[in-house]
Amino acid sequence: MISSPRACLGRSWFALLSLIFLAGLLPAASQQRGAATGSSETAAAKRAANVKAKREKRASARKPARRIVHRTARGTRRRVARRRIVRRRVVRRRRTVARRTIRRPVRRRYVRRTRYYYRRRFNPAAGDFTKFDDPVVRQAALQALGPYYGSVVAVNPNNGRILAVVNQKLAFASGFEPCSTIKPVIALAALREGLINSHTMIRVGRRYSIDLTEALAHSNNAFFAELGRRLGFATVSRYAHLLGLGQPAGWDMPEEHPGTFPAAPPPPWRGGIGKMTSFGEGIRITPLQLAAEMVAFANGGSLYYLQYPRTEEQVKDFTPRLKRHIDLTPYAEDIREGMLGAVEFGTARESYTPDGQLVYAKTGTCTDETRGGELGWFVSYVSGDNGQNRPKLVLVVLLRRYGPRVSGPHAAEVGGRIYRQLYMLNFFSADNFTWRDSSSVDH
Repeated sequence: MISSPRACLGRSWFALLSLIFLAGLLPAASQQRGAATGSSETAAAKRAANVKAKREKRASARKPARRIVHRTARGTRRRVARRRIVRRRVVRRRRTVARRTIRRPVRRRYVRRTRYYYRRRFNPAAGDFTKFDDPVVRQAALQALGPYYGSVVAVNPNNGRILAVVNQKLAFASGFEPCSTIKPVIALAALREGLINSHTMIRVGRRYSIDLTEALAHSNNAFFAELGRRLGFATVSRYAHLLGLGQPAGWDMPEEHPGTFPAAPPPPWRGGIGKMTSFGEGIRITPLQLAAEMVAFANGGSLYYLQYPRTEEQVKDFTPRLKRHIDLTPYAEDIREGMLGAVEFGTARESYTPDGQLVYAKTGTCTDETRGGELGWFVSYVSGDNGQNRPKLVLVVLLRRYGPRVSGPHAAEVGGRIYRQLYMLNFFSADNFTWRDSSSVDH
């Protein structure tokens, strides 16, 4: 079929318009394609740059932190690097992908500091009347006390003459808890009543039993608490008063206090009679009373009045005054063995003197329930032979907590210093001791 000229002309116009339209679209598409390609290349470049920067940052973080050295008046000090753990999370994956450590120097200087006691240190000899004291014994006691706040009482055990009292205000006070120094009294009561002998074993633990010697040497509380329960309060009170507790120990000393001994045992919630016979609960004793008691143990049972001459007439007319005599002969050896064990391997080891002088001692450590504060006791006597004949010196040391910590072993250390100093000064020689025993101190 042959088309008409008009139809052919219409088709040609349609084809021409189509070509014109397509020619206009092609540049826009090419521009869009080029723009898309350029944007993708830019994003890739940015991602690469970010990865490179992170790698460089990670590499720089791995370098050790620089330590800065500071020199001060006390010496060289270094700044310590502080480590901080940083956890980096990727939110898209919702899990930890890395852990890294960042080190940075601490911007702070550390200076060593020392703590000091700011309490005023007391002079233990302040206010003492020392005109008629033995100068050798007094000087040895002052040197041995050192930083401790305490009192020292030295007595001649053969006549009751007080040779020196350091810190007389504390020695003449109203009394302190005796702590474990009450145990020789309980041991004497148990021996004389026939409850024990030197070989009696008392259980102090589930599978542990000891005898009197070891109990005195190590100051075992369970042993003497059991003795107190077996003796009863009436018997304990009788022997305590027999040895001078609750009574004035001195002769013509108006400043002395008699101490106290309770009329009944402590209540059960405070330990009862067992606490009294192991710690001295409820008892108040002075250093003079404890010295008089040890004088009786040292010389075989003669309980003297202690005399402290204060005038020339008292010094010239000094005469021993016997309060009572206690028969200790059958029992003194058992108590003596325990006190010697305390010095050789027990709580008073610090008082050991390897110079031929035998020291028999008992220590005590507790907290004073009435006055408050810690107490350290050391009561002893020294003898050059087996301890049965001619004891040479009775020494009582009382320490109270005022700064450094105190205890029975600390008081034993002070007593050992006194004994060693006196031995170096030839105080215990035969001629020197006879002169001091028979007459007063020469001034």
